[in-house]
Amino acid sequence: MSEKVLMCGNEALGEAAILAGVDGYFGYPITPQNEATAYMARRMPEEGRVFVQSESELAAINMVMGAAATGARAMTSSSSPGISLMQEGISYLAGLELPCVIVNIMRGGPGLGSIAPAQGDYFQATRGGGHGDYRCIVLAPASVQELVDLMQLAFDLADQYRITVMVLGDGILGQMMEPVELRKLPRRDLPEKTWAITGARGRPQNILRSLLMTDNQLELHNKHLQEKYAGICKSETRVEQFDVDDADVICVAYGIAARVVKSAVIVARDEGIRAGWIRPITLWPFPTDAIGMAAEHKGREFLVVEMSCGQMLEDVRLAVNGKAPVRFYGRAGGAVPTVEEVLEQIRKIAPVIVD
Repeated sequence: MSEKVLMCGNEALGEAAILAGVDGYFGYPITPQNEATAYMARRMPEEGRVFVQSESELAAINMVMGAAATGARAMTSSSSPGISLMQEGISYLAGLELPCVIVNIMRGGPGLGSIAPAQGDYFQATRGGGHGDYRCIVLAPASVQELVDLMQLAFDLADQYRITVMVLGDGILGQMMEPVELRKLPRRDLPEKTWAITGARGRPQNILRSLLMTDNQLELHNKHLQEKYAGICKSETRVEQFDVDDADVICVAYGIAARVVKSAVIVARDEGIRAGWIRPITLWPFPTDAIGMAAEHKGREFLVVEMSCGQMLEDVRLAVNGKAPVRFYGRAGGAVPTVEEVLEQIRKIAPVIVD
């Protein structure tokens, strides 16, 4: 095992991308992910790879598109308002079926909001965000080590499915320092990029386009995309569960909020409250089946905790499907729930169902 080093999340995600074999990074500085851009400005040239600080987020996503079209592993990173500027390009990437990785280190909103950590971009990430019927795979790490590991997975998923993969963090995860093992994970057995625009070289030319106007081309293309997304849902859903089997109160949270919730659940257990915790690792595909199965237990209640006004809440309600009450506790605009706040919410539910 390699030794651990102390790194902040923004720098660790950059090094993880290098371990994953990223060929080109294209980005524009924005707080609270500036360290990622600065780190890649130094490390990518050291590795003989491409770094471009673009003139805007719009330029960055289009540079990603161009690099991805050649078969290169391409990425960008930004924070909430910057990701909003990229949405048209992300829709084009989906239409072209080009693989890439986008990191969003979320901050408070709407608008310019604040530079404090938040989780208000859940809808944007999991619903596509741009125009048209498309999805992005969305990974939600809860620690710097998991950020390192999921970054490498992100590039493999992108290449395997020819899809945009978004790694959704927040200002705490990006700025915090934790010990990490910079291990290079084994790559998946990935398909050859026969679709890439690399020059004909004696073969028929490749044409990549998302403008499909003849007959029912676009409808057929959309049906193809939906079939691909259905396959991803079957194969790539990831979730972590903690003390769920006998729980009367099940908390659902992701990312940094999930760490707060886990601590609250541990304290609740010490108080004799049978609490448990479900943490979606993939926000899309969402772990609907795992939450639905947990809702089968009679008498359970769910508590969704988010650093937003309640966005994942809707997916939890859909997964529970009326089988159990679903309550919500959120902090918005850059506020972070505390362990005591979450514990108090658990206590409010527990007396009803715990003797």
